[in-house]
Amino acid sequence: MDINENMLKEVAEKIRKCEEEIGKGIIGQKEVIRNVLVAIFADGNVLLEGMPGMGKTQLVKTIGRVLNLDFARIQFTPDLMPADVVGTNLVVKENNNTVFKFEKGPIFTNLLLADEINRATPKTQSALLEAMGEKTVTVGKTTYEMSKPFMVLATQNPIEQEGTYPLPEAQLDRFLFKINVDFPNLNELKAIMDLTLSNNKVEIKNVLEGSEILEIREIIREVKIADAVKEFALKLILGTHPEIEDGHDLAKQYVEAGASPRAAQGIISGAKVLAVMDGRFNVSFDDIKALSYPILKHRIILNFDAITEGITEESIIDKILEDLKVV
Repeated sequence: MDINENMLKEVAEKIRKCEEEIGKGIIGQKEVIRNVLVAIFADGNVLLEGMPGMGKTQLVKTIGRVLNLDFARIQFTPDLMPADVVGTNLVVKENNNTVFKFEKGPIFTNLLLADEINRATPKTQSALLEAMGEKTVTVGKTTYEMSKPFMVLATQNPIEQEGTYPLPEAQLDRFLFKINVDFPNLNELKAIMDLTLSNNKVEIKNVLEGSEILEIREIIREVKIADAVKEFALKLILGTHPEIEDGHDLAKQYVEAGASPRAAQGIISGAKVLAVMDGRFNVSFDDIKALSYPILKHRIILNFDAITEGITEESIIDKILEDLKVV
């Protein structure tokens, strides 16, 4: 696809309008909104982590309205079964014949909210893996294509452990970002009270359609990234690996497993979106640095020494970035 500066400016303006409209329904959380939009236009899934009542569900609903996407919500619980997510074959009668008919589950949508995903058993969690990775669902011998665009926004509570099942590494890796939803400050809390405890209703307007999102993704993929910036991003990923020569010394001491190639794909595709959102038409080193934390912190697996010594994923990312030379 041949792109020009005017096309990129138009895309940047459309994304800015989305960001502005979502901000009407969600007080504060500007960085969260921005990162979720980056993930949407980079074709990625997002894991939102925060205390209950922080507006995570409201955020996803608002995004669905602004982008005019079909929306479905699944409340994950320990008794939820895979068939409750993907659907099941039913025995029905057609023309006096008994046949199997597939009844699609809530996963067949554009925007899926997997609420408290870590409350479901690993068997049910795994029902999302194929859809998140390949955008398909296989039931029996039949594979069904998902609607496009399709993405999962999942939530989990960071402190409650009773009745939860930690997400396995393979599932975490399918989330482009892990984003912390922080508690609002005083002014934001006042604004939330004014919005939710009054008769004043905020009208959320539709800005984009699903087909436009797909077109914008195609345009953003054409954004240029210099070899030096790309190499910087790839060295960052390699630096998280303790088992290879290019691994950082801190990773060799405190990391059990580093980030996957999926992280490298994600950080470059996300950086292209971030560049366009900031009105630039080539990726900068700062774009890579800005996305390094939401991209990497859920993909770095710490060893026992790190846990006992209080070493965090963020501190390892900090050190790798600090020691990476910009060329």
